Amino acid sequence: MAKKTSDLTEQASTGIHGLDDITSGGFERDRLYLLEGSPGTGKTTSALSFLLAGVKNGERCLYISLSETEEELRSSSLSHHWDLKGIDIFELVPPESLLDENQQQSLLYSSDLELGETTRLIFETVEKYKPHRVVVDSLSEIRLLAQSSLRYRRQVLALKHYFAKHGATVLLLDDMTTDTQDKTVHSVAHGVIRLEELAPEYGAERRRVRVVKYRGRRFRGGFHDFTIKTGGLDVYPRLVAAEHRTKFDRTPISSGNASLDALLGGGVERGSSALILGPAGTGKSLFAISFAVAAIKRGEKAALFIFDEELGLLYDRMKVLGIDLEGMIEEGNLSVVQVDAAELSPGEFSSKVRSCVDEHQIKTIVIDSLNGYQAAMPEENFLILHIHELLQYLNRQGATTFLTVAQHGLVGDMKAPVDVTYLADTVILLRYFEAAGRVHRAVSIIKKRAGVHEKTIRDFEISKKGLSIGEPLEGFHGVLRGVPNFVGKNGRLMGDPSE
Repeated sequence: MAKKTSDLTEQASTGIHGLDDITSGGFERDRLYLLEGSPGTGKTTSALSFLLAGVKNGERCLYISLSETEEELRSSSLSHHWDLKGIDIFELVPPESLLDENQQQSLLYSSDLELGETTRLIFETVEKYKPHRVVVDSLSEIRLLAQSSLRYRRQVLALKHYFAKHGATVLLLDDMTTDTQDKTVHSVAHGVIRLEELAPEYGAERRRVRVVKYRGRRFRGGFHDFTIKTGGLDVYPRLVAAEHRTKFDRTPISSGNASLDALLGGGVERGSSALILGPAGTGKSLFAISFAVAAIKRGEKAALFIFDEELGLLYDRMKVLGIDLEGMIEEGNLSVVQVDAAELSPGEFSSKVRSCVDEHQIKTIVIDSLNGYQAAMPEENFLILHIHELLQYLNRQGATTFLTVAQHGLVGDMKAPVDVTYLADTVILLRYFEAAGRVHRAVSIIKKRAGVHEKTIRDFEISKKGLSIGEPLEGFHGVLRGVPNFVGKNGRLMGDPSE
């Protein structure tokens, strides 16, 4: 038995979790809302989600279609594995008399007759089904029949008052194929939601949603990424770090390497971020993964988000160094996510990271690398803002984040494609340098907000034993430039044949 209006919850869920979050719980009941967007942005899918949520709640739901046939709607629902049982579908088509040339009257425009007949059929259908939730698809047909902005506005107002009298929550769809500048319904509707689709020069399309208006309700403003997948829309609310605060102990955490911990002044503080800079091949991934392995050995969990390297190659490479990533995954202590920069939106990526922290209580996060993260951004101007909010959120959750950035060049003066050194709490710099006819690697700590750190430059070596860090390079000057001068008495380096 269907529920009475008085028995229903105060708000009507949109049927899309992320959209409910953006709208602070969904739609206020007995109001009229506008969902607008170009064809292909997901309006019909959103509307069906809204009605299916009503069916789940025991409400009577009605879909009035002026553009799609019932067969097309049911076919679309099958692609999401949806059963539309419980949703009454009314396919509104013009009566045959209006399509017959012999029956058309010359004193009245056929559009006048069609508009009046269309409105009458909508009212009769609502009287018949007495729905709690209604979808009207689409307003473009009514706008074309109205022919003028004044008649169109009056028609929408008539629908609004009629539905309000019958206690229905109404979602009007507008495909914006007629007059994209017509904002008539914006002033009439209680709330307006816009869906947009962006087509980057390379990669999959990007979709985003924005609440343009919502009377008397606070909502999460701005654009929010979303995707259309089997099962409906996945909306990723824009991350606002200020909304997430937790209490935790900012104790230093070890890297599992005593020499590296000494360089860092005891380790990296919990709830902070560390940036590992260096040219390709210096060992940035190994440094970051070392912290993840150390966390797992302490009984914690870790997550790796890999943008640049194929996972099979990463597993094989780490296994040679004595790190069994696949074994850690099988034990449930490590989560490794391969990120395809061409397919993933920044909002979806942030959502995946948040899921690790919120749902799986993972407190060590590795993002390798920001070069790949930058490639995932449709507008590079906002990369810094995305990273800032993500790092602030992770810090406030007590998670320690390790990010890598590959710099351009191999030796000498090098530049990073994106400068986030001021955002990170700790900056670890890796360099190649030449000495005694060999190429060596050096590591130094450039910055650490949370305490003192060693200011020396040390050489390090990567071997089957893993990461080995040597003594401070006190006998050399100009190591960070790539071609140092020997100014001391002891010039012995790691890996020298004389060792």
